[in-house]
Amino acid sequence: MTTRTTSGLFGDLAVDAEFDAPIGRDSWFAVGGTADILLHPHDADALSEIVRRCRRQGVPLRILGEGANLLIDDAGVDGVVVRLDRPAFRGLERNADGDIELVRVGAGADLAKTLMELARSGLAGLEALMGVPASIGGAIRMNAGGAFGSIGDAVHAVACLDAHGAARLYPASELRFDYRRTNITDPIVTSAVFRVTPDDPVGLRARIKEIAAYKKSTQPLADKSAGCMFRNPTDPETGERTSAGRIIDECGLKGFRLGSALVSPVHANFITVDRGGRARDAIRLGDEIIRRVRDARGIELEREVVVWRRDDHEASVES
Repeated sequence: MTTRTTSGLFGDLAVDAEFDAPIGRDSWFAVGGTADILLHPHDADALSEIVRRCRRQGVPLRILGEGANLLIDDAGVDGVVVRLDRPAFRGLERNADGDIELVRVGAGADLAKTLMELARSGLAGLEALMGVPASIGGAIRMNAGGAFGSIGDAVHAVACLDAHGAARLYPASELRFDYRRTNITDPIVTSAVFRVTPDDPVGLRARIKEIAAYKKSTQPLADKSAGCMFRNPTDPETGERTSAGRIIDECGLKGFRLGSALVSPVHANFITVDRGGRARDAIRLGDEIIRRVRDARGIELEREVVVWRRDDHEASVES
């Protein structure tokens, strides 16, 4: 199905469409190719209909968040990419009267901006996620987090669209948040409700600054990367997670380069890419790290960063 034919599927919907959209350039790695079609639905009805039509026509559908945790191959991606960046998917709602215990946030909202807005309002709950690059939907999908906590810790409920475009709402009792995973199988997260507690705004901002300073001192935040490249593997003897960065470092790979991609000298679980570099260099470097760690330590590293390739539709959602 050609781009022109596929675009005709959505001409009657409340959407903005871009063709050959430079999603690689706009990702956190700032490398990679284009999306044949990038759609920006204006509302939930348009989004539901996109899901239904893609399913009926067999058109691949991917959901793009903030462009973090993602490597887009230099050849770009086919099918349809959807970005929930219009106001209908980025709002933050709270009750107008009484103590605020819950807030609803659209899946397209930026995680960092959301937690800062909550902190300014004196609402604690998401501040542990400072420095995690993600949209709310992407963060829910991979249970984003770090040393200070994970987003699943604060989830009260999650709203999704299923593969048929129907709305679903899952209370926390039906959700499981594991290390960098959830049990959500629906293709699209549309919003999440978080538990919050009133707190001192000054103290919250101080906590956020403390976390930000720690990450700045331990991670290559100024370079073009997308956060940790690999999940921390489980030690087969203790059953506990062990640092992928430490393992990569112990294998002598810190500072190792392939083309325009480099294992960060600051943190070995970060791959950085030179300005104007190639996504495939980062993909190849990741493959080489996996091979060398397997050969040296017998450990099979698993990518945390999602790779999108043309004609490969298994990984369809990113943060």
